[in-house]
Amino acid sequence: MNALHQYLFDTYRAAQLGEPMPPAPGTHDVAVLRSVRDRRRFGRVLAGRPARAGLRTALRRWLRPPAC
Repeated sequence: MNALHQYLFDTYRAAQLGEPMPPAPGTHDVAVLRSVRDRRRFGRVLAGRPARAGLRTALRRWLRPPAC
């Protein structure tokens, strides 16, 4: 059973019981990703590291050859 099947079952059950419909799959994905990003930034600030460009800096270090 995938997420769509579960959503359809939950929607049917909610309609039968007169309860509010559940949110569609994927509705809150962007909000979850944003909160994960914010939590990681906050952790970097508490650790004394720059709050921005953590991924970019790591990729730049990894992809660029060392300066001679």
